[in-house]
Amino acid sequence: MESAKSVASERSSKVDLSRPLHVRTPLLESLPLSQIYGQRVYIKMDNVQPSGSFKIRGMGVLCQDAKRQGASKVVIASGGNAGMAVAYGARQLGMECVVVISDNVPHRMVDKLKLEGARVEVRGNSWDDADVRAREIVAQEGGYYCHPFDNPLIWTGNATMVAEMKEDLGDRVPAAIVASVGGGGLVCGLSEGMKVAGWADVPIVAVETRGADSFRASLRAGNQVTLPKITSIAAALAVRKVCTRILELYRERSIFSMVLSDRLAVDACNRFADDHRALVEPACGASLAAVYSNRVTEMRRQKKLDPSRPLVVIVCGGSAASRQQLEEWTKTVSSTGTVSPLDHSGID
Repeated sequence: MESAKSVASERSSKVDLSRPLHVRTPLLESLPLSQIYGQRVYIKMDNVQPSGSFKIRGMGVLCQDAKRQGASKVVIASGGNAGMAVAYGARQLGMECVVVISDNVPHRMVDKLKLEGARVEVRGNSWDDADVRAREIVAQEGGYYCHPFDNPLIWTGNATMVAEMKEDLGDRVPAAIVASVGGGGLVCGLSEGMKVAGWADVPIVAVETRGADSFRASLRAGNQVTLPKITSIAAALAVRKVCTRILELYRERSIFSMVLSDRLAVDACNRFADDHRALVEPACGASLAAVYSNRVTEMRRQKKLDPSRPLVVIVCGGSAASRQQLEEWTKTVSSTGTVSPLDHSGID
């Protein structure tokens, strides 16, 4: 069997940079979520992207930019999903890839990254720690540095999912789009795409898990702040400081901030697996939990969201998700004690 590196080397001379590295994903009606919400709920299934998450949309654009600039190696610090996307993109484009992850990323991710041909290093317990090492590698060895969320090219790539949703929904305009927040790259991309689609007045419900809620912390402080540490198990959201652009967007458009517990996020992962036969990780479970826990239903009843319009939830995915890993996440949150079904923080 050919190694990922040998295949990448062969592909390097056959690259078509005009073709995106992501695929068009389905927008499906979810009957279980619709029943909870009281109106149609559509799920954007970016968990079926070739890298396992929406991240390939933005990171694919970055990898192609690196190739155009003549780079032979890309380097990234990642909570897992962005790293998988860059590793996949690098393999498709015939480039070397180095991924630095933090030690809270599931061990299974190391094997998956290596299978994509990436060199993997582990550093610290948050993305910020891993990023220090990634920048050191670029300084010492050279290569194209890929930020996982704070780059306009990434936002442009992430915006492509809105164009797909617009085509699928036709004349129907959503009441809101629900999406998870780590560093803010997904929300920035959604906002960009929604402006082009004529949905600039459609709210975004930005969901974080408690212990990785750097967006909420910044909103409360009135400026960009850095969390002292990450305590959430949602490794893909383990960013201590969001990008400044998402804070600007909060002032420019309608964005609701929502913070939920790890337990609600993991419970949503389990329920989604039963309802839709798909495995996602807690970072994605956070946005699903916004519906499963009735939080957005409350918003609809309070007329914060147009009750006559459908809801869209971004199923951002999760490269680390597996049956065994989901069982481990479930055991971890179960050991923290019993919580109310409405274990959450308020909406700003």
